[in-house]
Amino acid sequence: MVICAYTERRWDDILGAVASIRAQTRPPVRTILVVDHNPSLLARARVAFPELVVVPNSGRRGLSGGRNTGVSHAIGDVVAFLDDDARAQPDWLERLAAGYRSPSVVGVGGAATPVWPGQRPPWLPPEFDWVVGCTFLGMPTAPAPVRNLIGANMSFRRDALDTVGGFTDGLGRVGTRPLGCEETELGIRLRQWRTGVQLLYEPTAVVHHRVTEDRAAWRYFCARCYAEGLSKAMVSRLVGARDALETERRYVRSVLPRGIVRGLDPRRRRRAAGITSAAAILVGLVLTGAGYVRGRLARGTAGRGGTP
Repeated sequence: MVICAYTERRWDDILGAVASIRAQTRPPVRTILVVDHNPSLLARARVAFPELVVVPNSGRRGLSGGRNTGVSHAIGDVVAFLDDDARAQPDWLERLAAGYRSPSVVGVGGAATPVWPGQRPPWLPPEFDWVVGCTFLGMPTAPAPVRNLIGANMSFRRDALDTVGGFTDGLGRVGTRPLGCEETELGIRLRQWRTGVQLLYEPTAVVHHRVTEDRAAWRYFCARCYAEGLSKAMVSRLVGARDALETERRYVRSVLPRGIVRGLDPRRRRRAAGITSAAAILVGLVLTGAGYVRGRLARGTAGRGGTP
């Protein structure tokens, strides 16, 4: 069981995350708290959590390096990951563990529900809840194989992680920089590693993911969508565009059009909010596409002396 942390500003969140693990109906063999290059937080956590294995990130700064450090200290057959600003339901680990009945399953993840600072932003379409690291409309509503798992709520067989090399260092979030897709890239590599490998999404394995005020803002929505495009461009270079965009093509073809139609439905009670939500879908799609194109072009010009 691994929790990664990087700032003392989230101390109350860290306390909540650890408390939720202590309350599990199926306790983990070991809980590891990885601190990302923050000596002050490391010292504070070691005093507050003597029963945990509290270690510094031994890799490159960022979430991928922290997760790999956690895996290196894990002793169980399965390694689960919980974000430092998420709280797991008491049966979370029990439900994740149940998903490993088949040897073909190398990873199991669950749902992440948003905990808003107040009311949910009326303009934010549920199809874009991935922007705040949560389960979005369009994901399965029953257990099903998926391409990749949600970072705030995922687990993997330890031997599979070791075999494919874990998370790609340098890919994904570093501090507050809104990049991502390290889970996507890992999920694709696992599926490319061996025929028949599955990642299972179990929607009843639930964590509650806190959304800060800044992440519930329009400015963050735009920045995160653009950064997602940049991240997808990087993943495409690493594992191939076909696999990197497999899920996104279905999402754009089927999920987003339904969201636009729903928002523009004249029978909708909150008509103005629906129109704004439909507009947000279009803006999010355009920004994500622009980030992807920018990322691909940046790669193309880097070899000719351009800006990487």
